[in-house]
Amino acid sequence: MAQPLVKKDDDRDDEADYSPFLGIEKGAVLQEARVFNDPQLDARRCSQVITKLLYLLNQGETFTKVEATEVFFAVTKLFQSRDIGLRRMVYLMIKELSPSADEVIIVTSSLMKDMNSKTDMYRANAIRVLCRITDGTLLTQIERYLKQAIVDKNPVVASAALVSGIHLLQTNPEIVKRWSNEVQEAVQSRAALVQFHALALLHQIRQNDRLAVSKLVTSLTRGTVRSPLAQCLLIRYTSQVIRESSNINQTGDRPFYDYLESCLRHKAEMVIFEAAKAITELSGVTNRELTPAITVLQLFLSSSKPVLRFAAVRTLNKVAMTHPMAVTNCNIDMESLISDPNRSIATLAITTLLKTGNESSVDRLMKQITNFMSDIADEFKIVVVEAIRSLCLKFPLKYRSLMNFLSNILREEGGFEYKKAIVDSIVILIRDIPDAKESGLLHLCEFIEDCEFTYLSTQILHFLGIEGPKTSDPSKYIRYIYNRVHLENATVRASAVSTLAKFGALVDSLKPRIFILLRRCLFDSDDEVRDRATLYLNTLEGDGSIVETDEEVKDFLFGSLEVPLANLETSLKNYEPSEEPFDINSVPKEIKSQPLAEKKAPGKKQTGLGAPPSGPPSTVDAYDKLLSSIPEFSSFGNLFKSSPPVELTEAETEYAVNVVKHIFDSHVVFQYNCTNTIPEQLLENVTVLVDASEAEDFTEVASKPLRALPYDTPGQTFVAFEKPEGVSAVGKFSNMLRFIVKEVDPSTGEADEDGVEDEYQLEDLEVVAADYVLKVPVSNFRNAWESMDPDSEQVDEYGLGPRESLTEAVNAVISLLGMQPCEGSEVVPNNSRSHTCLLSGVYIGNVKVLVRLSFGIDSTKEVAMKLAVRSDDISISSAIHDIVASG
Repeated sequence: MAQPLVKKDDDRDDEADYSPFLGIEKGAVLQEARVFNDPQLDARRCSQVITKLLYLLNQGETFTKVEATEVFFAVTKLFQSRDIGLRRMVYLMIKELSPSADEVIIVTSSLMKDMNSKTDMYRANAIRVLCRITDGTLLTQIERYLKQAIVDKNPVVASAALVSGIHLLQTNPEIVKRWSNEVQEAVQSRAALVQFHALALLHQIRQNDRLAVSKLVTSLTRGTVRSPLAQCLLIRYTSQVIRESSNINQTGDRPFYDYLESCLRHKAEMVIFEAAKAITELSGVTNRELTPAITVLQLFLSSSKPVLRFAAVRTLNKVAMTHPMAVTNCNIDMESLISDPNRSIATLAITTLLKTGNESSVDRLMKQITNFMSDIADEFKIVVVEAIRSLCLKFPLKYRSLMNFLSNILREEGGFEYKKAIVDSIVILIRDIPDAKESGLLHLCEFIEDCEFTYLSTQILHFLGIEGPKTSDPSKYIRYIYNRVHLENATVRASAVSTLAKFGALVDSLKPRIFILLRRCLFDSDDEVRDRATLYLNTLEGDGSIVETDEEVKDFLFGSLEVPLANLETSLKNYEPSEEPFDINSVPKEIKSQPLAEKKAPGKKQTGLGAPPSGPPSTVDAYDKLLSSIPEFSSFGNLFKSSPPVELTEAETEYAVNVVKHIFDSHVVFQYNCTNTIPEQLLENVTVLVDASEAEDFTEVASKPLRALPYDTPGQTFVAFEKPEGVSAVGKFSNMLRFIVKEVDPSTGEADEDGVEDEYQLEDLEVVAADYVLKVPVSNFRNAWESMDPDSEQVDEYGLGPRESLTEAVNAVISLLGMQPCEGSEVVPNNSRSHTCLLSGVYIGNVKVLVRLSFGIDSTKEVAMKLAVRSDDISISSAIHDIVASG
């Protein structure tokens, strides 16, 4: 008989699935809660019912107002029981129910009685509950008791009062701030937890007073804090003071650094680690200051406690990003962590070694990592792959071993993100290390033979079409590409056809073979594949129907699309089939549709374009139609660009006005969007008087007043200026709104016949160089750059003066030029001393412009910039330099 029982005890699956709360329902538990009303209370039974109620509340079960009230009143009857365990459950239940103000009165007397009880457990819990459910009025009544509790000899009671103070500080800060003397006394407590909570509360009371916090830290760093937890808090506050003082003083001295260093010799491990972490995170920390922190972290690497090893290696990993040489002394200890049973520790150790290792250690590291990769999850593998990519760019001569490693792990099992990270790394290495191109392309070709991810296959085929024809033997890639036409889905087959066409366009010796392969694709089962094959055959055979020269063929196949895809899609959807073919030049080149001039006040309609189309047409289309419909502006030609709305009035003023700048080749039109926000007024003959005395290149040629501007109805008035054709003229314009104001009878809505002429001063408006540049992206900056005439390139260097950071300098130049950042190059890595930013755009006159910016910052924060510009017109390259020189 014993055997089955043993078997049942060993059956862990049944135990794992069992829950004491399985299948409980709110209705049944509320019925059980009636035991709270029994004359003879069963403490154990009542505790079980409260446990079930708490479980339901924490699972998100909601009680109706009636149910919550009934349970609350029933629970209050349990105060008559003297069972300590049940009393603690009652406290929990009251806290969770959060009774309303009128219900709180019922338990206030019982809780205040418990707060003055001789039983410390009652006192501590009663304080916590009272402070949770009380309001400001009751708080003033019990404030005296709370102050006494803060300095109570029992640490449990004192901690309860201090923690309650931390919570109350959010709702009743004025009352809690009066407890400063008692809290300061509690900071000197011998109880570790009391000191910890007291320090946290005291800092929160003073956190808005920088001088008070500095004084607090100064007084406590002299050795009065004994609690390790409080010491950790003090280290954090000290770091905060150091950061703030370094921002103000900008001197080489570091106040309190000696204190942080002394904490590295504390007997508590948590304090040592907190101090080491604080030192490593100091801004502008030197190698001399880092050394003691790195030394203690190195000792932690060999600790028997996994949490210490993890904390140390993670901190060293962060330090390695900014001070790799400071971490090299720990490399031997970190190599032993590669075989650590905790995979998180092993991954951090490897990635740190990859950041700090030297060229001679690369091969040894690769051998260790190879055995390690199969044991970790994909998310950790991605981290390792990214670290290997950085290492390869750091030591380009080691590309063979690193490329072989990447190709080997590419063949192993893995998810999409992991495989994408490897492919991205190989692509970057091919682009940045010319010697790695041939081997890298072959590795990618072998991968697509068995690739299960359509996205990766198409990306590799696209990349192969760009880089493959430039290799010494392009023919060896044809087999891999054509295999995709037979063995893959329609999306990959279509990509393969495009890649074959690119080889045919660039490699004349392969053209006949490419024609044969493309003709076979004409019989494919998919429309897209057949259409592409037909298009490319007609293009490459050069019958003149599509393109006429080899240069046009290459531009057709490799040239970047000069319009955003979203705009092209919108225009195609709006195109109505007719005898007139679709014209790609009609597609707007703005990077995205700018919102129409909108200014909303509470309950107001939008102000903006008179009646803008609400459907798909872009803002540029809507503005173009509006301006061409006005006779005064119809002769200005095609609209080049419309700016985002610029506000000319403050929010909530009597009249809301913003302006849109419309740029033409030889004209600029200002569209003033006006809204009258005064119900008792009607404005008539609304115009804007524009003073162009600070804009010498502009001459006013036309204006269109607004006849009437009723309350809350948007309207527009226009002013047009002539400027030299194709020139990016700049200047400042002052604006004065002039109108006739008539009083409106609120009851009838009719305006008086007589009105008064009035004026309203608006903000100044500037036309800047960025207004003459469209943000137009390029899909492949490198190809676009190389396809432009090198003779059009103009290079110069500029000093940008002192800047807070490289990011500030990069953003300032991008804003000045008004061009589109490419390939995410507007993002500057943290602590980077140099950066390259790539920009593209179209200059007025539809001239394509590409810009390559190289920034550098020295120790005095002086920023230097090298500017290289290529464009379709060398004069525009000079114009871009002029903009930067004058900006």
